[in-house]
Formats: sequence, structure tokens, C-alpha cells
Amino acid sequence: MRKTITLLTLFIMAFSLIYAIEDPVNVNTPGALTGRVVDESGYVLPGATITVEGTNIGTVSDVNGFFRLNGLEDGNYKVKISYIGFNPEEKDIVISNNRTSSLDNIVLREGILMKEFVVTGLNSQHKAMSQQKNNINISNVISADQVSRFPDSNIGDALKRIPGINVQYDQGEARFGHIRGTNPNLNSVQIDGTRIPSAESGERSVQLDLIPSDMVQTIEVNKVITPDMDADAIGGSVNLITKSQPVGRRITALAGSGYNLISERPTLNLGFSYGDRYFNDNLGMVFALSYQNNPAGSDNVEFEWEKDDNGKMYTADYQVRQYYVQREHQSYSLAFDYVFNPDHKIYWSGLYNKRRDWETRYRMSIESEPDGDGGYISEVVRDLKFGLSDTKNARLEDQQVQSFSLGGEHFFGNLGMTWGGNYSKASQERPHERAMGVIVEDVETQFDFSDTRKPYFRSSPVDINYISSFEFDELEESYGYTDDRDITAKVDFTLPFNTSGSWMNSLEFGGSIKDKSKSNHSELISYEPINEDGFNDLIHRTATDETRDNFLAGDYKAGQFPNTKEIGAISLAENSDFEYEEDIEEGLANFDADETVTAGYIRYDQRLYDKVDLLLGLRVENTRSKYNAFQFDEEEEILTPVSSEDDSYTNFLPAVIAKWDVNNDFKVKAAWTNTLARPNYDFLAPTKSFSNIENYITVGNPELLPTKSMNFDLMAEYYVNGGLFSAGVFYKDIIDFIVEERLSNHTFDNHTWDRFTRPINAGDANLFGFEASIQQNLNFLPGFLKHFNVYTNYTYNHSSVKNFNYEGRENEELSMPGTPSHTFNAALGYDTRKFSARLSYNFASDFIDELGEEAFYDRYYDKVNYLDFNMNVRVGDYVNIYANVNNLLNQPLHYYQGSKEYTMQTEYYNVRFDAGVKVTF
Repeated sequence: MRKTITLLTLFIMAFSLIYAIEDPVNVNTPGALTGRVVDESGYVLPGATITVEGTNIGTVSDVNGFFRLNGLEDGNYKVKISYIGFNPEEKDIVISNNRTSSLDNIVLREGILMKEFVVTGLNSQHKAMSQQKNNINISNVISADQVSRFPDSNIGDALKRIPGINVQYDQGEARFGHIRGTNPNLNSVQIDGTRIPSAESGERSVQLDLIPSDMVQTIEVNKVITPDMDADAIGGSVNLITKSQPVGRRITALAGSGYNLISERPTLNLGFSYGDRYFNDNLGMVFALSYQNNPAGSDNVEFEWEKDDNGKMYTADYQVRQYYVQREHQSYSLAFDYVFNPDHKIYWSGLYNKRRDWETRYRMSIESEPDGDGGYISEVVRDLKFGLSDTKNARLEDQQVQSFSLGGEHFFGNLGMTWGGNYSKASQERPHERAMGVIVEDVETQFDFSDTRKPYFRSSPVDINYISSFEFDELEESYGYTDDRDITAKVDFTLPFNTSGSWMNSLEFGGSIKDKSKSNHSELISYEPINEDGFNDLIHRTATDETRDNFLAGDYKAGQFPNTKEIGAISLAENSDFEYEEDIEEGLANFDADETVTAGYIRYDQRLYDKVDLLLGLRVENTRSKYNAFQFDEEEEILTPVSSEDDSYTNFLPAVIAKWDVNNDFKVKAAWTNTLARPNYDFLAPTKSFSNIENYITVGNPELLPTKSMNFDLMAEYYVNGGLFSAGVFYKDIIDFIVEERLSNHTFDNHTWDRFTRPINAGDANLFGFEASIQQNLNFLPGFLKHFNVYTNYTYNHSSVKNFNYEGRENEELSMPGTPSHTFNAALGYDTRKFSARLSYNFASDFIDELGEEAFYDRYYDKVNYLDFNMNVRVGDYVNIYANVNNLLNQPLHYYQGSKEYTMQTEYYNVRFDAGVKVTF
């Protein structure tokens, strides 16, 4: 299959290049006009309106500022180019011999209001609104310079400003995004229109903190999916458009630093980009890099709650955790484009991202059972996860995402063709990760549960904060590697029938094929010292106290732990001082997945009465998959390979989308679409991962069906005085959503398991939502107040589950996991030509994150309140000095169990701040 995709891409490329070089003239079709719209600084202007005076011919510029006008007979024309906040420009052109003429770069200059009141911050706002205004689907657009107006270091942090999006955090950075009340597995992340693979072991969802925000040119969030887009996006798709096709020479450099209050170490942030055109502007090249080094950490407590025989609540597991993390981001991109003539061009781009986390985790855990007399009998474990000296004595998580694309745009008369081939790979490696624990058993303990939001251990005969009473429990070394690869080829054709008048129409059709392979491999070896007394003595003598004086989660103490340097320096391989045993059960999580998605679509666009744009379309996607995994042979005590049956299904996905131009400033958009979400890879693999010691099992489910959704959307957008007022509603009829079913004392394979977990199609759901947004410059105010601007949005989500078939919970009224009822953003900005500042607030309400056996065991992600501040000072023509402060409210990551009174996890990251300088010329 991969050879077929490669040969298909090469054939299309060769055919297109031959045609481009020969450049034949088609005497049977009218000529055309191409061009690009930019501002005085050379930044592209997407969404500019281009019209031919005296005709009904018109179009808008794309995300890179390019446009094309077809259907121009030989003759002289006057073309008008207009854009929000800029003075319109008129150009005289000549079409002859039915050829395509080019205007190259059309420079628009800021209007009077822009010059008096507006600077780059509002300029970027206008760029985003202009593109959003002209899109037929419901979308939100953020340009790169608009991202720089907020203190957002990665894509996830930038996305949380958009209406209807909330994010979940890891180590203080936004990691996964929820769009319109749907969890990350129901959405997609793309680079330049191609979905990228995931570095997570069994997931399809992409970690948003992998890609720095300064590596992209534009972020598009499509909340309505058109037939030419991949359909696996029930909530929506995030398209990251990389830097490419430069207008001219532009060089930017950035250097900054900050300080982390938990690790008590400085941070580093570097960036550079260079773009230019060569060979009479036919060849374009852009290179960019970004480097971030953030020594971070977190203060964490976690609890699992149970009820005793009298209904009294207690912590079955009580944990105090201290994390220290050094997070390093590296990102590089390179893009070329070559223009043969106005009708033919090709492009190549590559993006490579690498994120390495060196993490040391210290955990004190108290597992308890009631003793019947008001106290508890507990097992206290002090364990840590770390690494060897070559990984800084920390466990290393090395995640990489790379994407390489080759494509072209060609016009054969009126017929337009775009083609592309893409290779993408995501991987995660955890080399030589060590876990070690010491234990003391049968400890009489007392707890204070008077405040279940902050439960406290109070006393025991053993001082559990000191390691001298603990003895060796376990020492393990593991290796894990996940690999996810995609090879994609696609071709699209556009054929306009009528290019002028109030009844313009066109037909678009195309197809794509994606070959995907994903594998997960892990292994674990357990070691035991032959001289356990001597090893205990080493642990006691070299222990370190990891208690922080200002532990943000409360009056908790981490206590003493084995020394990571001492234990990490021991070579365990072929060490005669240790006995070892390979953990066969670890291999039960390994799998290989192969998936091929073949898609075709047709899309018809019709302009009605010069007021309404109507889109009718159908997308068809066929999915074929095959999974290989392992199961345990109890008689032979070995792993045996097992394969799922070949699975194939086809989805027919019709769409009707309309945009009504009430007037030039008021747009109404409506849509009926159908989308899907495929199950996670590890859910589909025929795995049976279990532990006889802890008596639990997790099984895959090859019979899972994809989740499907019928979507209805209505949105009104009013553009006035350089601002935007929008409001809309949406409804999703979701079928076969997937959750993990968790059961206790469940019989499976003739064995009763204490814990049984498997993914299931849990039922159907209705999701209703409302969203509203305001972006407005306050230039009508007097004096300095005219430089203020506001940005605010609100989204309401309500989901209800129906036909629920989770064992034991069939008749409960539940909301769908991952659906916060309320999200809200507000930002107050102040912008002049030399100074800008912005205070931004983000809120999301709590929601069910994971379902348990009963409501008592449900896990909720608690509400969040984030407050951030940033400012920029312009020095001269080329230099900007910036300063950012994040998480001013010191918002923790917080989960609760069943109800808000029972804290499940609280993790604090503290306030973050940084400052630096950016040079552009």
C-alpha cells in the first residue's frame, strides 16, 4: 500500500511538471488573474476581497494571501482589492491570448483609523476576522502575530482563547483540547491540512504542547467540516498552517528567559526564522527554529476514596507526590515553493518537533483498610521513578513529531488541480526507566477526614517520614517505545462552470488514501538484591529528604527517599549482586496496528441571487484495519501472538452548508453535516493485559464501532468598526460513543477479577450548545481610552446520554464525558504603536472525565480559573521587548471523585513569568 501511495504521488507530480514546463495555451477557455495581497510590512492578508469592476466576478484571498480570478475574456479590466482596516487599492490589468496574468504582490496601506488608533495587535485581529468572515463554514482563525499578543508558549495555550474550546493541563502546559464539549478523541489536529499521528501509546489525540506557538503562521479551528476535509472530527479540527511561501526577505530572532518558582531554576526561550525569494522571485524559502528549556515541577497529592461497612468515607490510597521536570522543546521547519508561471507551482515543507521530559517522581503512598476500631491498618510505600546517569538520573520521555509534505497547484484552463503527498511520524521512547520502592507493612494509622477536600494523615507508631523503618520492596527497569506513521496521498480538482453573475457555481471533487501503522512495545525486568540487608543499609545511608518548605497543595510532607544518583549509578545488567526476572505480563500491552483509510468526495458550490452561498456535498470514507497483539498461554507460561479479523466499513457523510450575506457586514451561516471518530488503537487491539498479583485485567475490544455524529449549526456574525459580534447554536446527535467500562468482582475467562476494564460503545448522546463572542476596539472613547480593546466569548454545552449500556448504570441520567457546561474567555488590551498590554482570563466549569462502576467512583475534572498578563514595548523600527506572567491565580490541576467534597488529585505549578526581546527586519 505504501508503494502504491508513493508511486501515485510521483505520477501526479511528473504529469503536472511536464504540463507546467510546456505551458500550453488553451484557446477554448477565458484567461485568469492571479496575485497576492500583503501589507506595507510584507505580511500576507488572508480574506481580502478582490472584485473586477463592471462585472460580478470576484473572490477572496486564501490563508497565504493568494487569489485567482477565472473567466476573464481578453481585454482591459480594473480590479479593486479591499480589506478591513486598510485603504482599498485599484489595479489596471490586461488579459490577452486567454492567458493568466499575475499582479504579484499587491500592497495595501493602513486606513486613517488604523493609523490613528490601531497597531499590529489589532492588525492581526483584522486578518483573522477577514478570513473567518469569508469562510463558508463556521470557523475561528488566529494569526501568528495575534498569538504573540497573548503569553501562550504552545498551541494548546493559544487554543484556549477560542470560543468553545477548553484544555487539560500537564505540568502547567495545555496538553489536550476539547472542542464544543467533546473530548480530545473526538477531534483532530492537522498540519497544513493533513492529520498528524499521535505520540501517545494507544491514542489518536495529539498532544498540543508538542508544538511551540511561534512555529506556525496561522491556526484554523474548523467547527463545521466540509466534504473536502477529513471527516474524523466530531467536535472540530485544528489546522496548524506552517510558515511557508514568503513574500520577501524577513528575519526574526527571539531570546528570552524566566524563572520557575518550584524548581528554582531559570528558563530559556530562543527562536529564529529566515525567509526570502530567489531567481526572480520564483523560488521561496523559509527556515525557522524554536528552542525552549523549562526546568519545572509540581506539588501533588492524590487520594482514592472508599466507604467502610458503616458508610464512613476513608482514603484507600493516600499519596503525596513531588515532581521535578526539565522540559525541553526543539522545533525546526523548512519550506520551499517554486512558481513556474501563474498557473503552476509546487511546494515542499518539513516540520520536526522534539520534546524531552526528564522527570523525577517521589511518591509516598499509604494504602489502608479499616481496622474495625476507628483506625486503619496501612501499608506505607515510598517509591520513586527515575533513570540512569545518561538520562540525568531522571526518567526520560522523548516524544517526536515530524511531517514532510510535497504538493502542487495547477490550472489547466478553468480546471484547477491540487495534489499532495505526506509522510508523518510520531514516536515516544522511554529508555531505561527505573522504579524503586521501599515498604513498611501493617502500620496502625490515624487520619483526619474532617475536611475531605484536604484529608491529612495524622499519626502512627512508625515515623513514616523517615526511611529508616522501611525495607526494600521492588526495583524495576523498563523500556517503552511507541511508533505511529502515516503516508498520505491526495488529489483535488475544482471546475468552475459560471465565474460571473449572481449565479456563480463550481464543482470540486477528489480523493485521498492514508496508510497508517502504529505499534507499541514495552518490556520490564524486576531485580532483587542478593544481599538485601546490605542494600537496605545503602538506601538508609544515602537517603535524601524531598520535603519542600512551601508545599503548595497543603501541609503535606514528601519525606525521605532512596538517592536517585546512588541507585541510578548501579549497573543492573549482568550484575551478580542482583537476581532478575523478566515480567512477561508487561508484553501483554504490546500491539501492532495497520489501518488504511480511502476517501472520495464531491462538492458543489452555488451562488444564489448574489446573496447566498450554498454548498452541497458528499464524502465517502472506507476504513480497513488489522491488529496484532499477544495473549498469555497459562499452560506454557509464554506470550502467544493473536490477530484480529480484518475489519472494513464504509461511511457515507452528506453535508449541506449555507452562508447568507445579509449585507457586507452581517453574515448568517447554517450547516448540516455528518462526521465520525474512530476508536483508539489500544481499544481495538485484541489484548488481555492482567496482573495475577493485583488480580486485575484490561481487555481490548475489536468489535468496537466508530462514533458517529449528525451535526446542526447556526451562526450569525456581525462585523462593525473593526470588531466582531457573533452568536450561534449547535446540536450533535452522537451515536456509539466510547468509554472504558470498569467493574469489580467481574467474571471473565473463567476467573473472577477484582478489577475488570474494557472499552465499550456505551450508547448515544445529544449535545446542545450556544456560543457568543465579542471583539471590539474601543476607538470611539476619548483620549487614551481609545487605545483599549476587548475580546470575550462564552460557550454553553449540555449533553445527555441515552441508550446507556454500561453494566449497572443503565438507567442513570448522565452527561457525556469531556463536556464542561460553561467556558468563558475575556481579555482587556491596550495598544499603541509603541506599547501594548493585555490581561486575559479563562474559565471552564467542571465535567466528568472518567466513568466508574457507580457514580461514587466517577472522576471529575474540576473548574479552572486562569489569569495571564503580557506586554510588549517597541523600540525603534525593529525591536520589541516582551514580558509574560502566566497563572497569576496559581490555578492547580484538580480532580474530584463523585462529588466536589472528595478531592482525588490536586497539583500546583505556581506562577510562571518570562521576558525577552524580539527583533524583526
